[in-house]
Amino acid sequence: MNENLILKTLHIKPFLFLVLAEFFSMFAMNLLNFALLLVVFSISKSNAAVAGVIMAFTIPNIIFGILAGVMVDRWNKKNVLFLTNILRAFFVLPLAFFNTNLALVYFFTFCVSTITQFFIPAETPIIPLLVRKDLLLSANALFGMGIYASTLLAYALSGPFIYIFGKTNIFFFLFVIFLIAGFFISLIRASKSKIEPKINKDEILGFREEAKIVLKLISKTKSLYHALFSLTLTQIIILVFAAIGPGYASQILNIDIESFPIIFVTPAILGVIVGAVTIGSFFHKTRKSRLTKVGLFIMGFATLLLPYGSKVESRSFIQLLNYYLPHLLTLNILHIMVVLAFILGVAIAFVFIPANTTLQEEASDQSRGKIYGFLNTFFGIVSIIPVLLVGGLADIFGVKIILTGIGIVVLSIALIRTIMRE
Repeated sequence: MNENLILKTLHIKPFLFLVLAEFFSMFAMNLLNFALLLVVFSISKSNAAVAGVIMAFTIPNIIFGILAGVMVDRWNKKNVLFLTNILRAFFVLPLAFFNTNLALVYFFTFCVSTITQFFIPAETPIIPLLVRKDLLLSANALFGMGIYASTLLAYALSGPFIYIFGKTNIFFFLFVIFLIAGFFISLIRASKSKIEPKINKDEILGFREEAKIVLKLISKTKSLYHALFSLTLTQIIILVFAAIGPGYASQILNIDIESFPIIFVTPAILGVIVGAVTIGSFFHKTRKSRLTKVGLFIMGFATLLLPYGSKVESRSFIQLLNYYLPHLLTLNILHIMVVLAFILGVAIAFVFIPANTTLQEEASDQSRGKIYGFLNTFFGIVSIIPVLLVGGLADIFGVKIILTGIGIVVLSIALIRTIMRE
């Protein structure tokens, strides 16, 4: 991939509108998520309560993930994307009035997440229907930058936006953003032969048969299940960081939780962008499985170092730098954390982009939605225990021990996959 291919991809108007819609949609969804994390933590002062918000987002994955994937493969994906954005806009409104009631916060979060289960199997799988195969890696690099930039930007702005809009008006703002996403979806113009699923009504299978087919495809296609595993692991790591982020800010960095998203997420945004551009410019001919393993190694090392910034700060070479550059910059734990956040962003790009491209290349138009639906369900099942445990264990043992454990686990997984030579 090069600059010319990126520009060619952006000149495809239906894809450009999709990227804009995806940016606003993901921005709204993640701003909602992170705003709720801060609101709940400010109410309860508990990492476990914060984990409850995350569970309200992830449990619908388990219940509706595969079902949504099966249904979306039978529907017009543009219509699905439009309706899910409009519905989420109206389900966000009640949170403007009930954001101090934890039970109702969990309930409406669950409702919005349930609608999102039908959005996800239509969002990324529609890309191969709008761009040529030779532009697929370029499209995923751009789409990946949009997804993670909007996600991380939402995290960065969640604190300031709550301060500006307040705990009530922030949800009216989110209502408008979801409507804007729906508007850009409505601008997508593509022939029905491209976006309308080609299904013979006499050959429609039942849910169980459809699920068995996709499971068989995944189990027999090595590259598919490795890509699914990598994407799931990355999403779990992001959720875990979201759950213990406020605790990390207060226990280790000794800063206000409202300022943490800005100083942690902004460098991570830059890391994702740099990682995506690097993959497209230098590694488009490298095996995608190799890129994901590199990303996992980077992620593991960065996570392992995060809680030990104070020890790095005390090292002689840092003190030497501070001695010679006292008027320009005094390096401390926050600067070290910023560097590690940037590295984490690069790692996310190295996992997300090649893994998503693999899924789109290996799956047919008739099975792509089901595979992403399976991804959501699998992600929900395997994430529920770690997220619940991390919130409670962070309250008991502290964030430092939890981050150390996560770093060791990710490094171990990367090492095992390297030894296996997938």
